[in-house]
Amino acid sequence: MFDIQEIRSQFSILNRKVNGKPLVYLDNAATSQKPDSVLKVWDAYYKELNANVHRGIHTLSQLATEEMELSRRKIQKFINAKYDFEVIFTKGTTEGLNLISYILTRKLKKDDEIIISYLEHHSNIVPWQLLCERTGARLKVIPMDENGVLQMDVFDTLLNERTKIVSMNQVSNALGVINPVEEIIAKTRKNTDAYIVIDGAQSVPHFTIDVQAMDCDFFVFSGHKMYAPMGTGILYGKQEILEELPPFHGGGEMIATCSFEETTYAGLPFKYEAGTPNVGGNIALGAAVDFILETGHENIRTHENALLEYAQRQLLEIEGLKVYGEKANRTGVVSFNLEGIGIASDVGMILDKLGIAVRTGHHCTQPIMNFFNIAGTVRASFAVYNTFNEIDVLVEGVKKAQKMLG
Repeated sequence: MFDIQEIRSQFSILNRKVNGKPLVYLDNAATSQKPDSVLKVWDAYYKELNANVHRGIHTLSQLATEEMELSRRKIQKFINAKYDFEVIFTKGTTEGLNLISYILTRKLKKDDEIIISYLEHHSNIVPWQLLCERTGARLKVIPMDENGVLQMDVFDTLLNERTKIVSMNQVSNALGVINPVEEIIAKTRKNTDAYIVIDGAQSVPHFTIDVQAMDCDFFVFSGHKMYAPMGTGILYGKQEILEELPPFHGGGEMIATCSFEETTYAGLPFKYEAGTPNVGGNIALGAAVDFILETGHENIRTHENALLEYAQRQLLEIEGLKVYGEKANRTGVVSFNLEGIGIASDVGMILDKLGIAVRTGHHCTQPIMNFFNIAGTVRASFAVYNTFNEIDVLVEGVKKAQKMLG
């Protein structure tokens, strides 16, 4: 059975106070808190195993290597990759997207086209703009409507023989809107031979991922949004594509042989893992996978969806409060503003004084904010350890902010 108090007991940070008030942490779309089991694994690596991986014959190096490769296999199963060597350790979603845009450079030429959506984080906009600058390709954007729902009829008109890349987030970080990636992938496969890139930063913490069933070419996500340490992340890529494309960084670990005349590259996954990895973080990422699986995907999604529904219903009872993406299919996020209060950060600062952590601003999605003609929003985002009582505290805090600022 799902026991919220037992879940919360695994997160020591939730016992602390902020400004004399119990912490209400509702900034999970930015980063989640870490369960003690993950922190214990991270701590144990540095206390008991600290050594570089893959290159040492001594015991600590061998043990550290075994633990990191075990984590890789856990993640393979977690996203249902076909092979463990299709799982590349990165620093996070942003590095994964930049890696992909770089290694695809030679695959594009002038007037080729890249399709993204209006709902993208800057990290799924800027790398493609840079790729366009390098190659002369053009960026096309799927528009959204007033509910933050992508206009799929326009997507149909954008797809053509010049489309070489389609890159999309599965869930919007700013609005929590769930995008129809299955439909997008099916239409792309039917009409083009474009590479398909899915940003899973905001979906992996909330529901089950199956990259084989999805049939994407690349899938990227961050560890720190799914209960793992910062500076961790994953790039999944299909074997045949990763083997064909060039490496991203040069240096140790990614070579097979190196001389002044010529260098040959290591096989997957090491071809894309130059330099010393974040060994402790990567091992702890496997522990975060364990936590999610032990808690249960269905339990997580059911609880978080109930939180979202309750939060939106309670917030909308506040006169003059607007929820963005209110009628869209969403998960994990409620993004809102108060009428007559022009700066979302003012609301955020008052909430902070009450111990409530939310995110304010444009959330690295300035095109979305421009669409709504606003500077930013107040964003409350949920994780499995959040409670209905915490939402009640949030609602009362918003009411207080409205009185103080109105």
